[in-house]
Amino acid sequence: MRSLILAGGGIKVGFQAGVLQVWLDEAGLTFDHADGASGGCLNLAMYCQGMSGTQMADNWRHLDPFSQVSLNWEHYWKLANAPSLFTLDSMRKNVLPKWGLDWAKIRASNRLGTFNVCNFNTKEIEIVTQDRMTEDFLMASISLPIWFPPVVIDGQTYLDAVYLTDANVENAVRRGADEIWAIWTVSTDPTWRDGFVAQYFHIIEIVADGRFFPFWRRIEKSNAEIAEGRPGEFGRPIRLRLLQAEVPIHYLINLSRDRMTESVNLGVKEAREWCEREGIPLRQRADVPAPRGRKSRLEFTEEMKGHVTKSETDCARGAQDARRSPFMFHLTIKMDDLDRFVTQPEHEARTEGWIEHAAFGGRRPVESGTFNLFVHATDPSHKQMRYRLFFRDADAQPYTLSGHKDVHDDPGLDVWRDTSTLYTKIYKGHVAATGEAQAETYGAGVLIIYELDFIRQLGTFRVDAPTPGERVTALNRFGGLFMGSLWDVYAKNFLSYGPF
Repeated sequence: MRSLILAGGGIKVGFQAGVLQVWLDEAGLTFDHADGASGGCLNLAMYCQGMSGTQMADNWRHLDPFSQVSLNWEHYWKLANAPSLFTLDSMRKNVLPKWGLDWAKIRASNRLGTFNVCNFNTKEIEIVTQDRMTEDFLMASISLPIWFPPVVIDGQTYLDAVYLTDANVENAVRRGADEIWAIWTVSTDPTWRDGFVAQYFHIIEIVADGRFFPFWRRIEKSNAEIAEGRPGEFGRPIRLRLLQAEVPIHYLINLSRDRMTESVNLGVKEAREWCEREGIPLRQRADVPAPRGRKSRLEFTEEMKGHVTKSETDCARGAQDARRSPFMFHLTIKMDDLDRFVTQPEHEARTEGWIEHAAFGGRRPVESGTFNLFVHATDPSHKQMRYRLFFRDADAQPYTLSGHKDVHDDPGLDVWRDTSTLYTKIYKGHVAATGEAQAETYGAGVLIIYELDFIRQLGTFRVDAPTPGERVTALNRFGGLFMGSLWDVYAKNFLSYGPF
């Protein structure tokens, strides 16, 4: 018996839907039982209805962030005694119908689903199977205290189960699961932040992480004991599959459709990489369809200058070595499909231009190249801007420039230094990122953007879109991505992720 655990995480569960696109549609996985808690109940409802993973992911991709909640303004005069800051009336009116939720289909589904809600009257978890589910129970499952009012059903008061569980793995074990597949998006970041909003969600993280991971480890311990010939706590081996990620979107506060879409696409990317590591074959790829109509394009020109030192492998030393020599490049960075650029986690554009270095014969054209804007590995508050340029010297010998700007928050005002300093290595041959460890290094150094060059760069932005309004929108979307990413790094103590 295989159980799927759709854990909570607020709107971070859009990432979860991206994972389901891969697990359900591309890997063709099936499950005998699925359990949802908090925000995961939204995906569970779509799953029980029979939607594909791609349908679920597309529902999140197309979600209007302004259509989810309503201000509970008529009660604000009560101040501290107001029932909640917001209501879920807009979710009922706008989102659920657009997602196509059909409660008759859900209740008649042959996909076994268990929805967790907190019954405040009994102070216990109440598990609602899909054949009993209603819109009221779904709204109760995501009604966080203070943020949303509880839901009264048959005289009982119900709310989000997060303070009791954000993933009811125990329920899966009780039902006889031999395999448990879980998607976890609640943050495990150890950084403590001040302020009401940050600490409210820190409390949730303490409760959610503090319940999920100890039980997960109990299963692991039981498995180890069974492997050694002892009975183990649970009496049978239970195979565990966990996909865990730090998702760069706030649990509730988000005003950007692009950021929501990027979170879903990040789930797709992470799930594909996870499946490759786990040896799970993918039979097809359900890529996001391109928007209809002419694509919006954006480009700008960037010029960076500095020094590299031949035979050096350390960038900082290469910039200071007495043997260093001048190096520069002049690039036009082209986003041929702006929609894809701002919503795919790689944020990749192509480059055109030239490099200039005396040892290579002066100015040499860039044959091809890529630029990635504000990408991260596992920590969304530590981002990089990456450059990879392929060129040849005057003797037609191939070389690769691989550079990155390291964007992270150090004490003091360091945003200009981080975004204008490129740590640069030159490799012999045309080298992909995965081949750098084996490649031969020609030299290393540092390139920077000078202030006057940056001012000129601001005047090089060009947008190609069907209408003047779409040109403004395209520029705003790029600006939102740029400033929102900077927020994630430098303003995270105010709000962990930029709302725009």
